[in-house]
Amino acid sequence: MSVARDLRTLLRFPGFRKLLTVRLLSQLADGVYQVALAAYVVFSPEKETSPAAIASALAVLLLPYSLLGPFAGVLLDRWRRRQVLFLGNLLRTALAALTAAFVFGAVPEWLVFLSALTVTAVNRFVLAGLSASLPRVVDGERLVLANSLSPTAGTLAATLGGGVAFVVRALAPGAGRGSDALVLLTGALLYLLGGLAALRMGKDLLGPDPSAVQPRVLAAVAGTARGLLAGVRHLAARRTAAYALGSVTLMRFCYGALTVTVLMLCRYAWNDSGAADGGLGLLGLALGLSGLGFFTAAVVTPAAARRTGVFGWMALCAGAAAVLEPALGLSFAPGPVLVAAFVLGLVTQAAKIATDTVVQTAVDDTFRGRVFSLYDMLYNVAYVGAAGVAALILPPDGRSAVIVTSVAVLYAALAAALFHVSRETPTPGKPGPDGTSGRVSPPAAGPTTS
Repeated sequence: MSVARDLRTLLRFPGFRKLLTVRLLSQLADGVYQVALAAYVVFSPEKETSPAAIASALAVLLLPYSLLGPFAGVLLDRWRRRQVLFLGNLLRTALAALTAAFVFGAVPEWLVFLSALTVTAVNRFVLAGLSASLPRVVDGERLVLANSLSPTAGTLAATLGGGVAFVVRALAPGAGRGSDALVLLTGALLYLLGGLAALRMGKDLLGPDPSAVQPRVLAAVAGTARGLLAGVRHLAARRTAAYALGSVTLMRFCYGALTVTVLMLCRYAWNDSGAADGGLGLLGLALGLSGLGFFTAAVVTPAAARRTGVFGWMALCAGAAAVLEPALGLSFAPGPVLVAAFVLGLVTQAAKIATDTVVQTAVDDTFRGRVFSLYDMLYNVAYVGAAGVAALILPPDGRSAVIVTSVAVLYAALAAALFHVSRETPTPGKPGPDGTSGRVSPPAAGPTTS
């Protein structure tokens, strides 16, 4: 396979091997930590779970990524990145262990969320440091390849970490807070291993160049904010990219609302045993099927987009979701809803792959980084916002025909709008809606991160 061959080529670079090891261990720990926190919030036997609690947990896990992301580089250009990876993972080791102590000690829930918020805030710096370090460990010819494969490997590691969390929780003696704390300690150990792995690299290997002159921190932060506003103005002038970004944001919103619905169904409606963790296995299966949908999207999207055009493919995905989501979801039975989890994983990731391609094609290179920062913010805020809306509507057992039908209507409206945009998308040589010419290039083959 070409992916395996490309990875073997990159692994010939010693610095890349070491950096990839840090990424895999760090994101493996992320997966363990995030599932442990989700299990504590949703399946803790000591409390009644509510959609509002789930929305709060998602906000803690995702908002630091969105709000800190554009500004992380301001500090990363001043600190040795090797030290960021080492000390960041060391700090997360201590914080994950502290979270475990809080969970086991039955402290007020806001303390658990505060420690989790700190872990995910530090995580933003670690992930940005990993990305910023890549040009220092591979040559320019293979940098694009490294940017594609390295984050994908990290995403797979995070998914595997979720599986590790389920296994550790299942094998833990007893249940409840004790098992949640043990999973969190497992994550802390993996963070420690990631930090120690960073020490295998020279302290100056990853940069930044100490001779580079940097503006003052406040000036750099202000410049970043101005750059984001310039990115918004540039995006407004590139309607093709704006359409794609708005569409994927709405599809992410739909996915978020249905995620909270499935969490509540697993916790209450499908929990025949009455035990607090009785639906945890079904939740793991739903997440696994959704992940399989993500992978399937990466396989089928390149060929599909070539046949239908990028916006045509997005319209088909939204239309399929509009039909299949209520057909499968309104029964609120495990089998059909699990099939829906696969379908929604596929259409959501397919839309993201297509949007990545549109943004890369339609946005000028000098604005691309800023637009992707906005993209990251919108993507995560939409997910958290959907959880907040679901918290206001969902009944305790998760059976809400209002949520399912409303999401279907939103998918249908989005499909109609995307079909209209696909007809506007030009054939080669004709001007498009953003003033450019030529059909948007289809996505390249291969997986992409979620």
